[in-house]
Amino acid sequence: MKHCITFVFFLLIFSDIACAQTELQPWGNLDGIRKGGQLFSFESSLTIIDKGWTRNSSTRKEAQQPKYTRDGNKQIVNTAIDSLLLVETVKDAGNGKAKIKIEATAKSDMTIEGVFFKLNLPTTYNNGSITAKGSSISYNIAQLRPENLKIISKEITVINARQQLKFSFKDAASFIIKKNSNGTELYVPVQTGNIAKGQNTTQEFTISVSGETNKKPVQVRLDAGNQGRVFVGFGGNFRLQKPDTDPEVIDYCLNNMRVAWGRVEMPFAQWQPEKDIDPLLQDPNGNLNAHVRESMEMAQRLQRIGMPIILTSWNAPKWAIIGEPHYRQPKPGEQWGNSLNPENMQATYKSITDYIVYLKDKFGVDVSLFSFNESDLGINVRVTAQEHNTLIKGLGAYFVSRGLKTKMLLGDNSDATTYEFIYPALNDPDARPYIGAISFHSWRGWKTETLQKWADAAKKINAPLIVGEGSIDAAAWNYPDIFQEQTYAIEEINLYLRLLKICEPITILQWQLTADYSPLIGGGIFGNNEPLHPGQRFWNLKQLASTPKNSIYIAAQADQEDVTCAALINSQTDDATVHLINNGAKRGFIISGLPKTHKKLVLYITSTKLSMKKRSKIEVVNGEAHFTLPAVCFASLMTE
Repeated sequence: MKHCITFVFFLLIFSDIACAQTELQPWGNLDGIRKGGQLFSFESSLTIIDKGWTRNSSTRKEAQQPKYTRDGNKQIVNTAIDSLLLVETVKDAGNGKAKIKIEATAKSDMTIEGVFFKLNLPTTYNNGSITAKGSSISYNIAQLRPENLKIISKEITVINARQQLKFSFKDAASFIIKKNSNGTELYVPVQTGNIAKGQNTTQEFTISVSGETNKKPVQVRLDAGNQGRVFVGFGGNFRLQKPDTDPEVIDYCLNNMRVAWGRVEMPFAQWQPEKDIDPLLQDPNGNLNAHVRESMEMAQRLQRIGMPIILTSWNAPKWAIIGEPHYRQPKPGEQWGNSLNPENMQATYKSITDYIVYLKDKFGVDVSLFSFNESDLGINVRVTAQEHNTLIKGLGAYFVSRGLKTKMLLGDNSDATTYEFIYPALNDPDARPYIGAISFHSWRGWKTETLQKWADAAKKINAPLIVGEGSIDAAAWNYPDIFQEQTYAIEEINLYLRLLKICEPITILQWQLTADYSPLIGGGIFGNNEPLHPGQRFWNLKQLASTPKNSIYIAAQADQEDVTCAALINSQTDDATVHLINNGAKRGFIISGLPKTHKKLVLYITSTKLSMKKRSKIEVVNGEAHFTLPAVCFASLMTE
């Protein structure tokens, strides 16, 4: 009976989470409120305005060190801007409504205009209007002047032709509306005027959305004649960092998901801590560093499954770098990481190659690609773009001299935004024989034009493109509760489909398929002692990983902005796969351009309520399939 009560309680809690409507980022910014699955979008932040409106400081991604938690239907963010402590509680109140509570406490005296909940109105409201309850005046947004407009009311409503956004207060509040180059901004006061040390202020209000929900059927058109590059399959990072919890997560992922590529660590600093002591001559079978051995065994396990192996070094021994090793975030004005010591470069080449040779001789692992992790930034070895080119040629040639087939990874950049880092090697004919693939990490830089530069670079030298670390928030380990949120799960898988569509990578390597950024829940990870079980993110990844081997990208286009799609086909069997994100309401989908040899396809759906749920076979008539998808889900249509 006790277990039944516990299970029912768990279901109730899960139901609250699954029905969550408010899209809150863990640093405190709202992206909008969902109603009927459709996102009524806006962008908010908590903002401090200096005297004279000369400067402002706002909550934003990677600007503060927030903590995010969920308590039933409440999401709570604890953060700080300068000397101001902030607690933001967002409670889902149903029917497109959210209750917001903001608490501000000053650690020191602050001379400011005030603290505000700032909301950037979407451009869809540019031709709309603003009205205040109890007033006959309506303000046309298009005709607002740059000067501040102040409205004192218990309730204001922002209206466009199809939607409404309403703010409601218990007592009248003084709203400020500004129009500038950033668009139209609405400021809800939390505290106006100066704040004294120790002063505490609380503001509570309700935001509600209403309007039309888009239920128009979605048309997705495929063009199997417009074929691109090959997708071998989904992959993962397996850098071992948490010995107590890594093994069970790794076992679960490898036993329950097709993982096609693997990236493992070379613990360079532990492999050869002293330059003049050759690890190959020190009875490594008896004295091999424990972390080195575990990393080698990880590579061995992955290769036995059939994965190509990327070997990456996150550090280097003191003799191989300049200065004292420093791995933490640098102080203002300092750089990340350490430069390689040019005086010891040949010894560095030898040590890395010795590791790869030992890995092959003792563990049977053929390393396909080698890189220093995020060396454009310095996590934790830093090189310039030209030094990266020199390293590729020097270390690549050394690999050849030792009889290795291992190639160098061009880039392995921290983000998509730093693409210029790869250009010297990309444009150097002497470097090309040593480049096995190009890689970037997907933490930042998601604009189409930025991602396209990586696709173009790979095509220029006819090299595979790899997303070496896939996910969306490099700071998420600070607030791991966000991993269980629909917001995170949908944004992550949506990015992956965009990467497939734009970049056509040979693989995306999830960061990680270990306890770090775990796609699983419980098992003591992040202090959660529930039994280990898959979450929505795991099912998203498993569903994507189910794409048949060696599929070829084909052109696919949806006719609505809140749908993302990517399509692939096997040129020999005509097996087709169409991946879709329905980021809106429940609605019908029509897929055209499927191979006419297909008669039936299988549909898999993952959402907060469905875990790669298999639906009955979908009929295909003259290359066209019709079906309905639930709100806010990841769906995959594929051959059985």
